[in-house]
Amino acid sequence: MASDAADSRPHADPPGRKPRVVLGVSGGIAAYKACELLRRFTESGHDVTVVPTAAALEFVGAPTWAALSGKPVSAEVWTDVHEVPHVRIGQTADLVVVAPATADLLARAAHGLADDLLTNTLLTARCPVVFAPAMHTEMWEHPATAENVATLRRRGALVIEPAEGRLTGADTGKGRFPDPAEVFEVAREVMGRAGAANLLDLAGRHVLVSAGGTREYLDPVRFLGNRSSGLQGYALARAAAARGAEVTLVAANVTLPDPAGVKVVHVETTAQLRDAVLAGTTTADAVVMAAAPADYRPSAVSDTKIKKADDGSAPSLALEQNPDILAEISRHRARPGSVVVGFAAETGDAETSVLEMATAKLARKGCDLLVVNDVSGGQVFGSTENEAVLLDATGEPQHVPRGSKSALAHAVWDRVVARFETA
Repeated sequence: MASDAADSRPHADPPGRKPRVVLGVSGGIAAYKACELLRRFTESGHDVTVVPTAAALEFVGAPTWAALSGKPVSAEVWTDVHEVPHVRIGQTADLVVVAPATADLLARAAHGLADDLLTNTLLTARCPVVFAPAMHTEMWEHPATAENVATLRRRGALVIEPAEGRLTGADTGKGRFPDPAEVFEVAREVMGRAGAANLLDLAGRHVLVSAGGTREYLDPVRFLGNRSSGLQGYALARAAAARGAEVTLVAANVTLPDPAGVKVVHVETTAQLRDAVLAGTTTADAVVMAAAPADYRPSAVSDTKIKKADDGSAPSLALEQNPDILAEISRHRARPGSVVVGFAAETGDAETSVLEMATAKLARKGCDLLVVNDVSGGQVFGSTENEAVLLDATGEPQHVPRGSKSALAHAVWDRVVARFETA
């Protein structure tokens, strides 16, 4: 199951073949959500083999899986025995995703049982393996489940933290299956790094990421804000989770779905952002401040909506400066040895280039790494792509060419991991 195990595939792969994904489905009510996950894999060009447990087929029948995957489906090792499916399926996979993974399935996988096709597949897989647990809170929090999860993680599997929310019946709590679209994104992140020397190089680390833009209210209706969408911060959180980290995401006015396996703290104002970040820095090995806090806030906030003047005059607005969160956590490290990463959205002017401004900001803030964005003309905001320069006080600037925000996120985490390794 470990991601760095030797490749034992029996035949060479033809060029241009589709990536092979095994979608394991265990017997929980969330099995129906795996249909959406399967659709996303097939529509994005993956060759998917669905391997349900017998219990899973009580929730979603084999005809559904066969129709969505375009392949026959079986839970038994005895079907098509001459093709040795209990060995071949795992051997030829590029990724195995078990979604949902019940407490029973996690226990059987952790103890190396091989009593059906899915557990046989897990034993023969030499590719990355991702488990997306779903169960009642009491089952997830039981010491037996905790030990099984720890065992699987120690062996190199990525076990995504379940979400919090409505469970079966009237129950709520931790154990909910994450948004299938977000499970797909984590799986895609894992596949994108399949050749990495250490796929889960953030395992055992707690990282905190901030995202979005804060609002400073003038009255109950109006506020001062900025154009930050939160996309880059969410990409950073998702990438860290895919690399095995425990992730806390402080999201300021972001409407994106919560990334799978990530604890999300929602805030509005810069003061609320500061409080949430400071609370998280006590246990965080790395803090990445991708959020865009408002530099100023109104000195006074009206309890009622400010009315438009009949004479056409505009009200005066007195502002005061907000706390500098990045400088504060950089200069006063709550956790010794932690890595702090800041973001700089700059436009430059006739006298000073974007890079010169960023260099001065790096020295002023005291962070370890600064991600520099040239936002002239409003570029970057709301886009799925980004381009940046990574700047630190000791090395040459690293240019990250225009590409997905996920690619930039991994470039940032590569630099953070490198600092961990040299600390």
